[in-house]
Amino acid sequence: MDFIAGAIGGGLSTAVGYPLDTVKVRIQTEKHYNGIWHCIQETYRTEKVWGFYKGVSASVLTVSVISSVSFGTYRNFLCTVCKLRYGAADVKPSKLDVSLAGGAAGAARVVLMTPSEVAKVRMQTQRNPHPSIASPKPVSKPKYRGSLHCLKVIAKEEGFGGLYKGCSALLCRDCASSAVYFLTYSALCDWLTPAGKNKPGFLVVLLSGGFAGVLAWGLATPLDVIKSRMQIDESDQHKYKGLIHCARESVRKEGAKVLFKGLGLNCIRAFPVNMVVFVTYEAVLRFTDHY
Repeated sequence: MDFIAGAIGGGLSTAVGYPLDTVKVRIQTEKHYNGIWHCIQETYRTEKVWGFYKGVSASVLTVSVISSVSFGTYRNFLCTVCKLRYGAADVKPSKLDVSLAGGAAGAARVVLMTPSEVAKVRMQTQRNPHPSIASPKPVSKPKYRGSLHCLKVIAKEEGFGGLYKGCSALLCRDCASSAVYFLTYSALCDWLTPAGKNKPGFLVVLLSGGFAGVLAWGLATPLDVIKSRMQIDESDQHKYKGLIHCARESVRKEGAKVLFKGLGLNCIRAFPVNMVVFVTYEAVLRFTDHY
């Protein structure tokens, strides 16, 4: 049931946070934006509302699957660790147990997540002026017509490896941030839940999920920047040789502050998105337990 609850929570959260995710990716990968508001204005001016939702259909499906794998792996790994250490799956886990299970959940989802992340980033950074925008030149057809077409083109032009660009940065980002994410959520729920209650109330779940998301994304932003830059590096560019080279070149050209591009936006987006994830996850589990 953890897999189903995670899938529903992940799908709903994508619908909530996707426009801000598009803005975040553009700020991280392109130099001509002066800030969040400038990026929003320019995207809307040239591409209207649809510009914020490029690649969203595939993202909803993949995030649902990835969230399912993440929560399912977390819960099952935690139960296995508790059985091995304490002899029973339902005992209260330690903070180390929760962190290890969170890290395992982050690692498990990277295999599924990387191709969809590559397609999402390529779609989000592709320029398609809205038909209503006057232009003296005829508008050329976009290279990628949709998320699936994008994956097909990448596989054809860049090979199987192209679908896994940025995988090293994504693995580092998700193992660490997922461990922090689940540990923060668990610790806040324990702290805010009154003594004598077995489960946290929904307000506690909302606040714990929101703050867990903010802290995890705050720590993950530098690797998120590197991941996005590696993933937009197409076959004819070859700007980056790997994670370290990408980080070194980005810092050399734009200073250390480049690693924190989109930090504020990540944190703003993380609170409502992860509130939705956890409250949906808990609601589905409690509904099935009740009936």
